[in-house]
Amino acid sequence: MLILFDIDGTLVDTGGAGLTALQDAAIEVFGEAGPPLDLAGSTDGAILRGFFEYFGRKYDPVIQEEFYQSYLSRLKENLRNPSYGGRLLEGVETLLASLRREGHCLGLLTGNIERGAMVKVSHYGIADYFQFGAYGDDHWNRNKLGPIALGRAEKSTGIKFSEDEILVIGDTPKDVACAHAFGVKCVAVATGQFNEEELVASGADTTISNLKAFSL
Repeated sequence: MLILFDIDGTLVDTGGAGLTALQDAAIEVFGEAGPPLDLAGSTDGAILRGFFEYFGRKYDPVIQEEFYQSYLSRLKENLRNPSYGGRLLEGVETLLASLRREGHCLGLLTGNIERGAMVKVSHYGIADYFQFGAYGDDHWNRNKLGPIALGRAEKSTGIKFSEDEILVIGDTPKDVACAHAFGVKCVAVATGQFNEEELVASGADTTISNLKAFSL
């Protein structure tokens, strides 16, 4: 089975390290922090598009890279700062190890840009579980990321996965919508900003309190 994981709120809680890094990067590149950010299921690409629009700036790939470089530098620094209290969420490493032993293919399906995703999963010691994924710099629209992740999974493994052999695990309604956009089921875990009732209302196929409660 192909199982695609969201990162923030699903696998890890950075304690605000990522949000602060985005805001500080905006101050450095655009001159101020910009509007309040709703990170729940958003892609970094969409957040950056919002900054360009908010500051009345025309999209510029040079500025985009400048922003990402600033963000990544600050993200690494923040993750090393114990005051944020970041952590691997309950049951994550045990589940990933178990799924790998059982022969399942594990990937990422996240709004983080790829470099940011790797910084986070590496910092929390789980990078080796994931050999492929789709990221917020592949497309700003999260609903476009599922087919990208699937294509990379099939290229990496040489396996053709049918829709009923794919599962997305996330913690927000946007993860649910992303899964359904390419015809697969989503297990929504209530370890982020949304409780189980809210995740059921969003159309999640299954909801669980945390990843200790996950079973196929």
